[in-house]
Order: sequence, then C-alpha cells, then structure tokens
Amino acid sequence: MQPVRRVMSNVRKFSTISLRDMLVALGPTVVLVIAACVAAWLLVDPAPPRQVVLVTGQENSAYEEFGRQYAKLLAKNGIQVTLQRSLGSQENLQRLAEGRADIGFVQSGSTNEAQAERRGLVSLGSLFTEPVWLFLRDPVKVDNLTQLRGLTINVGPEGTGVPNLFRQILSVNGVEPGELRLGALENTPATVELLAGRIDGLVFSSAPEAPLIQMLLQTPGIKLFDFTQAEAYTRRLPFLTHVVLPRGIVDLGRDIPSKDYQLIAPTATLVAREGLHPALIDLFVQAATEIHGGAGWFQQQGQFPTPRYTEIPVAHEAARFYRDGPPLLQRYMRFWLANLFERMWVVIVPLLALLIPLSKVVPPLYVWRIRSRVYRWYGQLRAVEQALEAAQADKRPEALPDLMRRLDDIERRVNQTSIPLAFADALYELRSHINFVRQRVRAALA
Repeated sequence: MQPVRRVMSNVRKFSTISLRDMLVALGPTVVLVIAACVAAWLLVDPAPPRQVVLVTGQENSAYEEFGRQYAKLLAKNGIQVTLQRSLGSQENLQRLAEGRADIGFVQSGSTNEAQAERRGLVSLGSLFTEPVWLFLRDPVKVDNLTQLRGLTINVGPEGTGVPNLFRQILSVNGVEPGELRLGALENTPATVELLAGRIDGLVFSSAPEAPLIQMLLQTPGIKLFDFTQAEAYTRRLPFLTHVVLPRGIVDLGRDIPSKDYQLIAPTATLVAREGLHPALIDLFVQAATEIHGGAGWFQQQGQFPTPRYTEIPVAHEAARFYRDGPPLLQRYMRFWLANLFERMWVVIVPLLALLIPLSKVVPPLYVWRIRSRVYRWYGQLRAVEQALEAAQADKRPEALPDLMRRLDDIERRVNQTSIPLAFADALYELRSHINFVRQRVRAALA
C-alpha cells in the first residue's frame, strides 16, 4: 500500500497543472456566473406556477368535459389544473376579472373588446362552435320563433351566456322576453322538467359532446328546432355562424336525425387573465390544438383552435403560436427544460460580455498563484543573508551554524513543495539560489 501511495503522491506532485490552484483562480468567475444565473432565475422572468385554476361550466356540460381533458394533458408537464364548476360564460368572466380563476371558457357574444380590455382579459383563441339547441316537446308546433309567445322555455340562470344570447335572438325576431315565460333552471334539472312535460322547451348552447345533448337528440318525443333562417341570423348577429347538423350524424343505423338541421352557433373561447405566465399560455394553446384540432360534427380538420371568431383581444403568445407554431425549444425538449433555456437566454449575452475580460484575468492569476509558492522562499533566503551580514565578526562562529540549519530547513520544505512541471524551472532556480547562499555562509564560516 505504501509504494502505491508514494506513486500517487508523485503523480500529484509532478502534474501538468494544479487543479487546486486552477479552481481557486476560477472561483470568483464561477461564483459570479452562478450568482447571475440565480438572479436571472428569480428576477428576470419568474418560473411559471405549477398550479392554475380553470373555470368550466355546469355539471355534465361540454365545458366540464373539456376541462378534464385540459387537466390531463397539462398534468403530463407537471402543471396541476384545478377545475371549478360555474353557471357559464358570464360567471366565468366575473371570476376571471376578480382574480378567482386564471383561465376559463367563454362564449362569443358574452362581452366586447372594450369590456375585456378594462377587465384585463385576453383570448387564447376560439376552440369550437356551440350551436344553439332549442329542444321542444313533440306536441309543441313551432316553425318560427315568433310562435314561442306564451310558452315556457328554460334558458338557464343569468350566470350563463345563454339568457343574453337568446334574448338577442328573440329581439331580431321582434319578440320581447316578457311575451313568453323564461325559466332559469340549470341544464340537468331543466332536462328533467322537459321530459316530465312541465315546460315546453329548453335552450342549450353547447358543443355536441355534452352528454345531455347526446341524450336529447335520441329521446323519443323531443324534437330539435330547425333554424331555417340561419344565414340571416349570422348577418344580424356577427358573432354567430351558420352550421349544419347532417342527417344521420347521431346514429346512421337509426337515421338520427332524419334530415339536415340548420343551426346558429357562437364559438367557445379560451379566455385568460392578462397576467397569466407566457409559458402557461403556450401550454394551453398546445393542449387546445390537440383537443380541438380534429374533425367534428361542425368543423373540418385543423379549423380550430383559431384566433378568429373572438371579440376579445388575442394574447401575443397565442397569436405567435398560431402564426409560427410552438416555441422552437419545446419541439425538442421537455416543457420545464425548454422553459429554463428560454428564460436564461436574456442573461447569456451579459454573461458573455462579462466572461471575455474575466477569461483574460484567470490565466495570470493562476500563474501568480503557482509562482508565489516559489517566490515566498526568496524572502526566507534574503532574511538569512541579512542575518549573515548583521552578525558581528566576533559572534559569527556562533551564528553561522544556526544559519546553516535554517538553510537546510528551507531546502527541505522547498523539496516538499508541489508544483506543476510547466513551472519546474522556477523551482530549480530557487534550489540553486539556496545553494548559492549556503556557499556564502560556508565561506564566512571558513
């Protein structure tokens, strides 16, 4: 074991560079770079939060179903999405404005650009169309909305977007809301009332994926109102679009529905508070592309999501995504790693400007540290020479042996000094100078 240790000691002693001195020379630079990175991490652009609140809609609504899909996708990137039920678009807007939610589903026509800007809200794009579904009991004969006068129609509570939307639809038909009885039940109890025959009809505005829509389209004794003037509605109310429910789309075997139905549809929009972290906006828009980008009953492949069909200003990050696609780094890296590099790039240029002059300081500092091991012994040699010169002639015989012992001690300690091979010449010069001083002491002793 002893020979092995001796060999390892010699390897360290006669190495090309001194790792310890290199680390000491680099220390200030490394500390400065780490401090700059930590400052950038904390101050330049804070990391995105790991929790976000998404406000959806009523129980069994399409908003609630899509909310679950968003939560599942974002969980893959370590983002916990807390889902909050609500009555609908109006309540969602209120919660967003008050800061009780970070992001939510809102129906087009629920607000306008000026109100959205005052509330500090931005759009992440339109997601899908939400047709106006007017379901009636079969005995009720209605071919035109003017024939709804005197009937009991449930439009849902005021927190949803449907009451305001349906009042606008009645208005363009010249029907005042007071000319019929408008109910305010939520979707599920309203459906129960319709099936029990206690109301004449109900109005939904939802994607066809909603379970209640699927059920009512296949329920005997319940019929869907056909908006035969759908194109005219889109001219009078620009936030509406004309869509067609194709014959047999619900069940081809049973031919449900038995004909094409003309429908009018606002669009569902993903709306966020203006201060939502840009990285989260990118994540939600990517999730929206995966969830809503396929073909559906009323849309073609790739038609949604889109920055169109929304009266709320589109967030800059969302607009960039629709124009250029996902951020470059996120195409090849995990979300958190890509986000780290995207946040740190703002400090790279200042760091480079700092490292260029520091790189010129480190080599001279390293050389100085190595040579200082040799130079400090010259002070000891100079002290021996001064003691020799100061010794009086009659006392020199007593002082000279002590000076020889000091020189031997200096030489012994110098021989134990570890120094890289590149600087060995300085060490050998020191040893020759020790011998030179020793010769002077010997001459004085003789």
